[in-house]
Amino acid sequence: MFFVVVGLRFVVPLFIPRFPLPAILLALVIDAADQTIFQQLTDLNLDGYQNYDKALDIYYLTIAFLAVYRNWTNATAVVVARFLWYYRLVGVWLFEVVQERWLLLVFPNTFEYFFIAYEAIRTRWDPRRLTRPVVYGLAAFIWIVIKLPQEWWIHVAQNDFTDFMRETVFGVEVTTPWSEAITNRPAVSIALLAAIAGAAALVVWGLRKAPTPDWSFRVDVDQPVPETASALPQEPAAMWPPFWEKLLLVGLIAAIFASALNVEASSVQIVGATVLLVVANAAISQALARRGVQWSSIALQFVVIAAVNSALVSTYASLLGNGLNRALTLVFGVLLTVVIVLYDRFRAEYIARTEPPSTGVTRPAASSG
Repeated sequence: MFFVVVGLRFVVPLFIPRFPLPAILLALVIDAADQTIFQQLTDLNLDGYQNYDKALDIYYLTIAFLAVYRNWTNATAVVVARFLWYYRLVGVWLFEVVQERWLLLVFPNTFEYFFIAYEAIRTRWDPRRLTRPVVYGLAAFIWIVIKLPQEWWIHVAQNDFTDFMRETVFGVEVTTPWSEAITNRPAVSIALLAAIAGAAALVVWGLRKAPTPDWSFRVDVDQPVPETASALPQEPAAMWPPFWEKLLLVGLIAAIFASALNVEASSVQIVGATVLLVVANAAISQALARRGVQWSSIALQFVVIAAVNSALVSTYASLLGNGLNRALTLVFGVLLTVVIVLYDRFRAEYIARTEPPSTGVTRPAASSG
C-alpha cells in the first residue's frame, strides 16, 4: 500500500501537462488522503513521512508551474502564475530555514488554486478572453478569501479538518466512525447538506450567467480548438533569461528538497550542486544544438539527462565525503532532472508558440539555456 500511494504521487503529476485539471485534482486528493490511508490500512511508522510529503508537494506543484509554460495562452495569467509560484517557493524555503509557521501564512500557496481556476475556465472558455483586471481580481480573491484563512487554519492554528468536524461540529470523539458521527447531530447534517445544495445551485446559476462557451467541455489541452478560437492572438509574456530562471527555480527546489529530505549538506554544497547540474545540462543542450541534434522524445531526453545528472550527483557526493546518503542523493538528482527537462522543453514550446513570425534571422534554440 505504501509503494502504491507513493508511486501514484510520483506518476500522477506527470499527467498534469496534458490533462492539467483532473491530474492536479487527483494529486491534491492523494496528497490529502495519503496519511489517512497509511494509518488505516498499514501499521507503518509515519514519523518521517511528513518530510517526504513536503518534498512530493513541491514536486507536483513544480510540474504544474512548468505546465503553465506549455499550455497557457493568457500572457497576464502567465506572469501572475509565475509570481505566485516563486513567491511561495521563497516562503517555503524561508520556513525550512527558520521553522516559523507564520511564514506559510505570509507566503500562501495561492498558485495552486489559481492554476485550478484557470484550468477550470479553460474546460469551456478560451482564457485569452480574460482581461487583465479579471486575472488580477481572480488571484486576489483566491489569496485573500480562500488561501489566507486556509493557511492560518492549517499552519498557524494547526487544526485538523477531520478532527474538527468530528469533535466540534458533530460532537463525538476523533476515533468515532463517520457513520456514527453524522447521525449524532442530525440537524447539523441536514444543515451541511443544505449548504452543499445551495453552493451547487450557486454554481449552476453562475454557469448560466457566464458567456457563451467557446468549445465543448474538454480536459485534454492538446485537443484541437475551433478555428474561431485558434485565430485569436496569443501575446507573449515577458520572459526571464532562461539560465538565470532555471538556476533560481532549481536552486530553491534543491534547497527545499535537501531540508525536507534531511540531506546532510550545507547551503554552500547545495548551491554548488545546483550550479553544477544547471551548467552541465546547459552545456549539453548547447553542444547538441550546435550539431543540429534534436531530442526525438521527452522520454529519451529524460533518460539521457537523468543518467548524466545521476553520475554528476554521485561524483559530487563522493568528493564531499561527508557521509551523504547515496540512494537519497540519487533520488534527489532524479527529481531535479524532471524539473530541468520539463523546464527546457516547455519553456522552449512557449517561446516558439508566442514569438512573432520568422524574419529570416536565425535565432538560438530557446532551450539552450
